[in-house]
Amino acid sequence: MAKASAHKLGQLIGDFLEETWLPLLQDYCDRRHLYLDKKGVRGAARRGKKVSWKDIYGNTHDLDFVIEKNGTAAQRGQPVAFIEAAWRRYTKHSRNKSQEIQGAILPIAEKHFRDKPFLGAVLAGVFTEGSLTQMRSSGFEVMLFPYGTIIQSFAEVGIDIAYDVATPDAVCIAAISQIERMNAAHRLVVKNKLIEINQPVITNFFGMLENSLSRTITKVLAIPLHGQSHEFDTIAAAIAFIDGYDESVGCVGRFTKYEIVVRYSNGDSIDATFDNKERTVGFLNYVSQN
Repeated sequence: MAKASAHKLGQLIGDFLEETWLPLLQDYCDRRHLYLDKKGVRGAARRGKKVSWKDIYGNTHDLDFVIEKNGTAAQRGQPVAFIEAAWRRYTKHSRNKSQEIQGAILPIAEKHFRDKPFLGAVLAGVFTEGSLTQMRSSGFEVMLFPYGTIIQSFAEVGIDIAYDVATPDAVCIAAISQIERMNAAHRLVVKNKLIEINQPVITNFFGMLENSLSRTITKVLAIPLHGQSHEFDTIAAAIAFIDGYDESVGCVGRFTKYEIVVRYSNGDSIDATFDNKERTVGFLNYVSQN
């Protein structure tokens, strides 16, 4: 079991990282006149201090950051980005954290599929390449501050925050004391160094966020589908039907649904299916205005 001092040191580092990330996100949102919902009291838009959203299954998840269009303290806006933050010291915890983030965000994004929100993960510490690949393959843009850059940044003010399972308790306690005694000037030095070292990944992350929020519609595909459905007990029977289907025949049979594909300038797309004109037109009107 991890020592209490090492756990507390990890918490202090995590809190410090959040202090570093938050102004970057807040500044971006302020410049674009977007609302950044974060932990803390908001107003009439939600109760309590947690940023909570329901997913497509009705489950509630507490999130780190949500960027909203037309959001205010009194009114929740359109979610244009869900961004989770995490720091991990050991690789054995990184895969679990990646899966935890995916498990919370993906069902929420599915509920808000009409908005095609940006999915972001702001990470620090030690994450395996497999965990990062898993997140990116699920549609997340990842910004990672490697563990070494955190050590280097705290070293600017003479604090050694390097630790592992073999680090003596006294070393962790000394680092904790130094971090807790840091004045505002020293905290700013560490933050600025952390941003300086990681500027390439910061620039890339915010560039991808900008691409998502400034995208434009480039093409809309509307596919009315007609025909009778066919059910089969085996894959082989379904393949035999497909092989023998005459594709040259025009639209026959009753109308079944509309398939809509909206493509954007940044490569995003929204695929949707509706069973009547009213819902189809409502969806198209919504995406045209957002």
